[in-house]
Amino acid sequence: MSHLEALKAADPEIRELIAEEERRQDRCIRLIPSENYASRAVMEATGSVLTNKYSEGYPGRRYYEGQQVIDRVETIAVERAKALFGAQHANVQPYSGSPANQAVYLALLKPGDTVLGLSLPFGGHLTHGWKVNFSGITYRAVQYELDPATHRVDLDRVLDLARKERPKVIFTGGTAYPRIWDFEGFARVAREVGAVLVADIAHIAGLVAGGAHPSPIPHAPIVTTTTHKTLRGPRGGMILSTAEHATALDRAVFPGLQGGPHNHTTAGIAVALKEAASPPFRDYAHQIVRNAKALAEGLLEKGFRLISGGTDSHLILIDTTAGAADRPGVNGKPAAKALDKAGLECNYNTIPFEPRKPMDPSGVRIGTPSVTSRGMREPEMRRIAEWMHRALAAWEKPDVLERIRAEVAELCEAFPPPGIRI
Repeated sequence: MSHLEALKAADPEIRELIAEEERRQDRCIRLIPSENYASRAVMEATGSVLTNKYSEGYPGRRYYEGQQVIDRVETIAVERAKALFGAQHANVQPYSGSPANQAVYLALLKPGDTVLGLSLPFGGHLTHGWKVNFSGITYRAVQYELDPATHRVDLDRVLDLARKERPKVIFTGGTAYPRIWDFEGFARVAREVGAVLVADIAHIAGLVAGGAHPSPIPHAPIVTTTTHKTLRGPRGGMILSTAEHATALDRAVFPGLQGGPHNHTTAGIAVALKEAASPPFRDYAHQIVRNAKALAEGLLEKGFRLISGGTDSHLILIDTTAGAADRPGVNGKPAAKALDKAGLECNYNTIPFEPRKPMDPSGVRIGTPSVTSRGMREPEMRRIAEWMHRALAAWEKPDVLERIRAEVAELCEAFPPPGIRI
């Protein structure tokens, strides 16, 4: 924590909370699939003097002077994004993934226009048309669901719904779908009904960049993403597109939705994109998937019910209400809290055709980006599956959970997390 000496002098209370969170991230196994460890280089860029500068507009077209350096930083980030993903255009100014999606709506639709997206309880995202979100309030949102038998996307059903509702925009992508996204199949649906396909790859951007998941770029004219999660950058957003949509999207971001970009975040994104273009990152992306498959296999051996039967990507969705001979069923919320006490951090989550309320659902969602960043591999995934089984078998026994937590901390000591222990 020597790098926070100025903060220690100015605000020891906040400095100690940061130190406490640093220790927590070091000593627990972080299984939330939307979280990761940013490198020290990314964090240094994000915490730099670039936070001091206002830069409304785009490189070469700013409303403030003194942009000689900032223009170069943003241009580097844009060019790296285009090169990494093979896109014709990139906008790195969205403050996060939801604002990036909001810019797409503003660029393409008018209030009341129809948009088609995966329903939130089936693994979609709030901004894909869910009723309490701006996307479901401002626009006419139609939601597709998963096949009740396989819990996978059925493109024939999606096509039937698209033919009936005639959406102007179709979203693909989600937050709790463990299988490969068929971007080519969604593109066929979009072409048939004259819709624009938008691929939200916030969760899988790092997998796409590393070649561990098919890319949407050849099939979707607009791609949105966050820059953290599997991409291991700072918390930000990005829009990739064909040249056809570049001007409308840029205008939607600024001045349509935002003022000045967060230049320190832009620099962190640039660093993360350079890291993601390296051979070690490609190995990392593929190891995420190998680890997820190994963890899924370990859980299946312990009698866990996995939604869709397993995973093709970085995440696993578990129905924790389904117990085993030596483990009771438990609702998702108490399951997540018990696992947290055991040093295994996850989130409770709805499952397809969820019979319970969203704040007390039937499942938990886990993933392997963070543990893979620490260097853990298949043998460690087997240990995690065993710990999850033991923790949920004794979910009301604090002494058992505390013993597991000590074992978890011992394993974590052998795998230093990037950006924390260097």
